[in-house]
Amino acid sequence: MSILITGATGTIGSLVIQGLAEAGADVKALVRQAGKRTFPAGVTEVVGDLTDVPSMRAALSSVRTLFLLNAVTPDEVTQALIALNLAREVGIERIVYLSVIHADKYANVPHFTGKHTVERMIESLDVPATILRPAYFMQNERSVQQVIQGHGVYPMPIGSAGVAMVDTRDIADVAVAELLRRDQAAEPLPRVTLDLVGPEPLTGVSAAQAWSAALGRDVAYGGDDVAAFEAQMASFAPAWLAYDMRLMMAGIQQFGMHGEEGAVERLQRMLGRPLRTYADFVQDTVRSA
Repeated sequence: MSILITGATGTIGSLVIQGLAEAGADVKALVRQAGKRTFPAGVTEVVGDLTDVPSMRAALSSVRTLFLLNAVTPDEVTQALIALNLAREVGIERIVYLSVIHADKYANVPHFTGKHTVERMIESLDVPATILRPAYFMQNERSVQQVIQGHGVYPMPIGSAGVAMVDTRDIADVAVAELLRRDQAAEPLPRVTLDLVGPEPLTGVSAAQAWSAALGRDVAYGGDDVAAFEAQMASFAPAWLAYDMRLMMAGIQQFGMHGEEGAVERLQRMLGRPLRTYADFVQDTVRSA
Protein backbone atom coordinates (compact mmCIF):
# COMPACT_ATOMS: atom_id res chain seq x y z
CA MET A 1 0.00 0.00 0.00
CA SER A 2 1.07 3.58 -0.53
CA ILE A 3 0.76 7.20 0.59
CA LEU A 4 -1.44 9.59 -1.43
CA ILE A 5 -0.39 13.24 -1.47
CA THR A 6 -2.92 15.92 -2.35
CA GLY A 7 -1.70 19.39 -3.27
CA ALA A 8 1.13 17.48 -4.91
CA THR A 9 2.26 20.22 -7.31
CA GLY A 10 2.35 23.00 -4.71
CA THR A 11 5.20 24.20 -2.53
CA ILE A 12 4.58 21.98 0.49
CA GLY A 13 3.16 19.01 -1.39
CA SER A 14 6.18 18.77 -3.67
CA LEU A 15 8.54 18.97 -0.68
CA VAL A 16 6.60 16.22 1.09
CA ILE A 17 6.79 14.02 -1.99
CA GLN A 18 10.54 14.59 -2.25
CA GLY A 19 11.06 13.71 1.41
CA LEU A 20 8.96 10.57 1.21
CA ALA A 21 10.65 9.45 -2.00
CA GLU A 22 14.08 9.90 -0.38
CA ALA A 23 12.85 7.75 2.51
CA GLY A 24 11.90 4.97 0.09
CA ALA A 25 8.14 5.25 0.58
CA ASP A 26 5.61 4.19 -2.05
CA VAL A 27 4.15 7.56 -3.05
CA LYS A 28 1.20 8.56 -5.22
CA ALA A 29 0.74 12.19 -6.28
CA LEU A 30 -2.79 13.42 -6.92
CA VAL A 31 -2.81 15.76 -9.94
CA ARG A 32 -5.59 17.29 -11.98
CA GLN A 33 -3.59 17.04 -15.17
CA ALA A 34 -0.98 14.39 -15.96
CA GLY A 35 2.52 15.55 -16.81
CA LYS A 36 2.20 19.02 -15.26
CA ARG A 37 5.20 18.45 -12.98
CA THR A 38 8.19 16.15 -12.89
CA PHE A 39 8.20 14.02 -9.75
CA PRO A 40 11.05 11.98 -8.25
CA ALA A 41 11.67 8.53 -9.67
CA GLY A 42 9.20 5.97 -8.39
CA VAL A 43 6.39 8.44 -7.62
CA THR A 44 3.14 7.53 -9.37
CA GLU A 45 0.81 10.20 -10.75
CA VAL A 46 -2.88 9.71 -10.06
CA VAL A 47 -5.24 11.95 -12.00
CA GLY A 48 -8.18 13.23 -9.96
CA ASP A 49 -9.91 16.23 -8.45
CA LEU A 50 -10.95 16.74 -4.84
CA THR A 51 -14.51 17.64 -5.91
CA ASP A 52 -14.81 14.77 -8.40
CA VAL A 53 -16.11 11.91 -6.26
CA PRO A 54 -15.51 9.04 -8.72
CA SER A 55 -11.90 10.07 -9.34
CA MET A 56 -11.27 10.45 -5.60
CA ARG A 57 -12.80 7.06 -4.84
CA ALA A 58 -10.45 5.54 -7.38
CA ALA A 59 -7.43 7.44 -6.07
CA LEU A 60 -8.08 6.48 -2.45
CA SER A 61 -8.97 2.84 -3.11
CA SER A 62 -5.39 1.59 -3.31
CA VAL A 63 -3.62 3.66 -0.64
CA ARG A 64 -2.99 3.13 3.06
CA THR A 65 -2.21 6.70 4.15
CA LEU A 66 -3.44 10.16 3.10
CA PHE A 67 -1.82 13.58 3.24
CA LEU A 68 -4.67 16.08 2.89
CA LEU A 69 -3.72 19.57 1.81
CA ASN A 70 -6.39 21.91 0.48
CA ALA A 71 -5.52 25.15 -1.27
CA VAL A 72 -7.30 28.34 -0.15
CA THR A 73 -10.30 28.31 -2.49
CA PRO A 74 -14.00 29.17 -2.11
CA ASP A 75 -14.87 25.45 -1.96
CA GLU A 76 -12.02 24.41 0.35
CA VAL A 77 -14.33 22.95 3.01
CA THR A 78 -16.28 20.92 0.47
CA GLN A 79 -13.05 19.51 -0.96
CA ALA A 80 -11.72 18.51 2.46
CA LEU A 81 -14.93 16.96 3.78
CA ILE A 82 -15.48 14.95 0.60
CA ALA A 83 -11.90 13.64 0.75
CA LEU A 84 -12.17 12.69 4.43
CA ASN A 85 -15.55 11.01 4.03
CA LEU A 86 -14.32 9.01 1.04
CA ALA A 87 -11.16 8.06 2.96
CA ARG A 88 -13.31 6.71 5.79
CA GLU A 89 -15.52 4.94 3.25
CA VAL A 90 -12.57 2.93 1.87
CA GLY A 91 -11.12 2.28 5.32
CA ILE A 92 -8.13 4.64 5.42
CA GLU A 93 -7.10 5.08 9.06
CA ARG A 94 -3.82 6.93 8.63
CA ILE A 95 -4.22 10.62 7.80
CA VAL A 96 -2.15 13.80 8.10
CA TYR A 97 -4.17 16.98 7.61
CA LEU A 98 -2.62 20.40 7.00
CA SER A 99 -4.69 22.95 8.91
CA VAL A 100 -3.60 26.37 10.22
CA ILE A 101 -2.56 27.67 13.62
CA HIS A 102 -5.31 29.28 15.75
CA ALA A 103 -8.00 27.98 13.38
CA ASP A 104 -10.50 28.32 16.23
CA LYS A 105 -9.37 31.80 17.31
CA TYR A 106 -9.51 33.59 13.93
CA ALA A 107 -13.26 33.00 13.79
CA ASN A 108 -14.09 35.57 11.09
CA VAL A 109 -11.34 34.58 8.63
CA PRO A 110 -12.87 32.29 5.96
CA HIS A 111 -9.97 29.92 5.35
CA PHE A 112 -9.20 29.63 9.08
CA THR A 113 -12.80 28.81 9.98
CA GLY A 114 -12.96 26.40 7.04
CA LYS A 115 -10.00 24.46 8.36
CA HIS A 116 -11.48 24.54 11.87
CA THR A 117 -14.61 22.90 10.45
CA VAL A 118 -12.47 20.12 9.02
CA GLU A 119 -10.69 19.73 12.37
CA ARG A 120 -14.09 19.40 14.07
CA MET A 121 -15.02 16.55 11.73
CA ILE A 122 -11.74 14.77 12.46
CA GLU A 123 -12.23 15.18 16.20
CA SER A 124 -15.94 14.39 16.37
CA LEU A 125 -15.55 11.19 14.33
CA ASP A 126 -12.28 10.29 16.08
CA VAL A 127 -10.42 9.96 12.79
CA PRO A 128 -6.89 8.59 13.38
CA ALA A 129 -5.02 11.65 12.16
CA THR A 130 -2.25 14.13 12.78
CA ILE A 131 -3.51 17.70 12.51
CA LEU A 132 -0.68 20.04 11.53
CA ARG A 133 -1.28 23.69 12.40
CA PRO A 134 1.37 25.85 10.71
CA ALA A 135 1.85 29.55 11.36
CA TYR A 136 2.44 32.07 8.59
CA PHE A 137 4.90 30.71 5.98
CA MET A 138 8.26 32.44 5.62
CA GLN A 139 8.10 31.68 1.89
CA ASN A 140 5.04 33.97 1.57
CA GLU A 141 7.53 36.83 1.85
CA ARG A 142 8.83 36.11 -1.64
CA SER A 143 5.64 37.66 -3.02
CA VAL A 144 6.75 41.05 -1.66
CA GLN A 145 10.49 40.69 -2.19
CA GLN A 146 10.49 43.12 -5.12
CA VAL A 147 8.74 45.76 -3.02
CA ILE A 148 11.20 45.29 -0.17
CA GLN A 149 14.28 45.45 -2.36
CA GLY A 150 12.99 48.06 -4.78
CA HIS A 151 11.37 50.48 -2.34
CA GLY A 152 12.98 49.75 1.02
CA VAL A 153 9.64 48.97 2.67
CA TYR A 154 8.45 45.79 4.36
CA PRO A 155 4.76 45.87 3.36
CA MET A 156 3.14 42.96 5.22
CA PRO A 157 0.98 44.51 8.00
CA ILE A 158 1.77 41.93 10.67
CA GLY A 159 1.80 44.42 13.55
CA SER A 160 3.52 43.94 16.88
CA ALA A 161 1.76 40.99 18.58
CA GLY A 162 4.38 38.56 17.25
CA VAL A 163 4.26 35.96 14.47
CA ALA A 164 6.34 32.80 14.78
CA MET A 165 6.79 32.41 11.02
CA VAL A 166 7.73 28.91 9.92
CA ASP A 167 9.79 27.71 6.96
CA THR A 168 7.83 25.52 4.55
CA ARG A 169 10.76 23.09 4.50
CA ASP A 170 10.28 22.51 8.23
CA ILE A 171 6.54 22.01 7.69
CA ALA A 172 7.24 19.42 5.02
CA ASP A 173 9.83 17.61 7.15
CA VAL A 174 7.36 17.29 10.03
CA ALA A 175 4.66 16.10 7.63
CA VAL A 176 7.00 13.46 6.21
CA ALA A 177 7.89 12.25 9.70
CA GLU A 178 4.24 11.95 10.69
CA LEU A 179 3.21 10.26 7.44
CA LEU A 180 5.95 7.66 7.84
CA ARG A 181 5.15 7.15 11.52
CA ARG A 182 1.50 6.50 10.79
CA ASP A 183 2.06 4.50 7.60
CA GLN A 184 4.55 2.17 9.25
CA ALA A 185 2.54 1.58 12.43
CA ALA A 186 0.94 -1.82 12.80
CA GLU A 187 -2.30 -0.24 14.06
CA PRO A 188 -3.94 3.17 13.61
CA LEU A 189 -2.38 5.69 16.00
CA PRO A 190 -4.18 8.13 18.32
CA ARG A 191 -5.03 11.60 17.05
CA VAL A 192 -2.31 14.26 17.49
CA THR A 193 -2.36 18.03 16.96
CA LEU A 194 0.91 19.89 16.36
CA ASP A 195 1.51 23.64 16.19
CA LEU A 196 4.16 24.27 13.53
CA VAL A 197 6.06 27.46 14.27
CA GLY A 198 9.45 29.04 13.78
CA PRO A 199 11.95 29.54 16.60
CA GLU A 200 11.12 33.18 17.36
CA PRO A 201 8.18 35.61 17.05
CA LEU A 202 8.53 38.42 14.52
CA THR A 203 6.91 41.84 14.35
CA GLY A 204 6.64 44.16 11.39
CA VAL A 205 9.60 46.12 12.73
CA SER A 206 11.82 43.09 13.41
CA ALA A 207 11.00 41.56 10.01
CA ALA A 208 12.04 44.83 8.37
CA GLN A 209 15.25 44.79 10.40
CA ALA A 210 16.07 41.28 9.12
CA TRP A 211 15.77 42.55 5.54
CA SER A 212 17.87 45.61 6.40
CA ALA A 213 20.63 43.37 7.70
CA ALA A 214 20.55 41.12 4.64
CA LEU A 215 20.48 43.98 2.14
CA GLY A 216 22.91 46.27 3.96
CA ARG A 217 20.54 49.23 3.78
CA ASP A 218 17.51 50.53 5.60
CA VAL A 219 14.16 48.80 5.20
CA ALA A 220 11.21 50.41 7.01
CA TYR A 221 8.04 48.73 8.23
CA GLY A 222 5.12 49.91 6.09
CA GLY A 223 2.63 50.01 8.95
CA ASP A 224 -0.60 48.33 10.02
CA ASP A 225 -3.04 49.55 7.33
CA VAL A 226 -4.93 46.39 6.34
CA ALA A 227 -7.25 48.28 3.97
CA ALA A 228 -4.28 49.40 1.89
CA PHE A 229 -2.95 45.84 1.98
CA GLU A 230 -6.28 44.53 0.65
CA ALA A 231 -6.38 47.11 -2.13
CA GLN A 232 -2.85 46.27 -3.24
CA MET A 233 -3.50 42.53 -3.19
CA ALA A 234 -6.78 42.93 -5.09
CA SER A 235 -4.80 44.46 -7.98
CA PHE A 236 -3.39 41.01 -8.83
CA ALA A 237 -5.52 38.46 -6.90
CA PRO A 238 -9.27 37.72 -6.68
CA ALA A 239 -11.17 40.18 -4.49
CA TRP A 240 -12.45 37.40 -2.20
CA LEU A 241 -8.88 36.23 -1.54
CA ALA A 242 -7.60 39.77 -0.92
CA TYR A 243 -10.37 40.31 1.63
CA ASP A 244 -9.69 36.94 3.29
CA MET A 245 -6.00 37.91 3.63
CA ARG A 246 -6.98 41.33 5.02
CA LEU A 247 -9.03 39.64 7.73
CA MET A 248 -6.10 37.33 8.48
CA MET A 249 -3.73 40.28 8.85
CA ALA A 250 -6.18 41.98 11.21
CA GLY A 251 -6.24 38.78 13.26
CA ILE A 252 -2.46 38.62 13.29
CA GLN A 253 -2.34 42.19 14.61
CA GLN A 254 -4.84 41.33 17.34
CA PHE A 255 -3.73 37.86 18.42
CA GLY A 256 -0.35 37.20 16.85
CA MET A 257 0.65 33.64 15.95
CA HIS A 258 2.30 31.74 18.77
CA GLY A 259 2.73 28.02 19.25
CA GLU A 260 1.59 26.27 22.38
CA GLU A 261 4.09 26.09 25.23
CA GLY A 262 6.99 23.81 24.33
CA ALA A 263 6.10 23.69 20.62
CA VAL A 264 9.56 24.72 19.40
CA GLU A 265 11.32 22.16 21.55
CA ARG A 266 8.90 19.44 20.51
CA LEU A 267 9.43 20.14 16.80
CA GLN A 268 13.21 20.25 17.18
CA ARG A 269 13.15 16.87 18.93
CA MET A 270 11.07 15.45 16.10
CA LEU A 271 13.41 16.82 13.45
CA GLY A 272 16.63 16.20 15.35
CA ARG A 273 17.90 19.69 14.46
CA PRO A 274 17.13 23.38 15.06
CA LEU A 275 14.24 25.00 13.23
CA ARG A 276 15.16 27.34 10.40
CA THR A 277 15.26 31.02 11.35
CA TYR A 278 13.71 33.97 9.56
CA ALA A 279 17.08 35.73 9.37
CA ASP A 280 18.60 32.74 7.55
CA PHE A 281 15.62 32.55 5.21
CA VAL A 282 15.96 36.24 4.32
CA GLN A 283 19.72 35.95 3.80
CA ASP A 284 19.24 32.95 1.50
CA THR A 285 16.45 34.72 -0.41
CA VAL A 286 18.56 37.82 -0.99
CA ARG A 287 21.58 35.79 -2.10
CA SER A 288 19.52 33.79 -4.61
CA ALA A 289 17.76 36.83 -6.11
